[in-house]
Amino acid sequence: MATIFSKIAAGEIPSYKVAADDKHYAFLDINPVAKGHVLVIPRKEVDYIFDLSEDEYRELMMFARRVAKAIEKAMPCKRVGVAVVGLEVPHTHVHLLPINTEADMDFSKKQSLPAEEMQAVADAIAAKFE
Repeated sequence: MATIFSKIAAGEIPSYKVAADDKHYAFLDINPVAKGHVLVIPRKEVDYIFDLSEDEYRELMMFARRVAKAIEKAMPCKRVGVAVVGLEVPHTHVHLLPINTEADMDFSKKQSLPAEEMQAVADAIAAKFE
């Protein structure tokens, strides 16, 4: 059975896409910790990030780096924080968050943003993706 993330990447479930290629998909977290919180996934379903092959891991992180560079350009922040928790959904995903302090990485502080704002953020990041 496909994971919710596979269904998102396949377009079966709507998302706020910021970047994609044939092996990866990046989209806004629907309940972001910070405005501009992006999830980067491999299209291939692998539950645990360290079960990816070395090449798959490297490619995922290089794609995530490109997304992070776009976030830096689109969102006001000092850095883009990166986290891999891996417990919420059984599909490898990298969290990228625009941050100004370590406290901005507090995953217990999720928020909800209006659809128009989510789309504007996704569009801003997508426009900076190279």
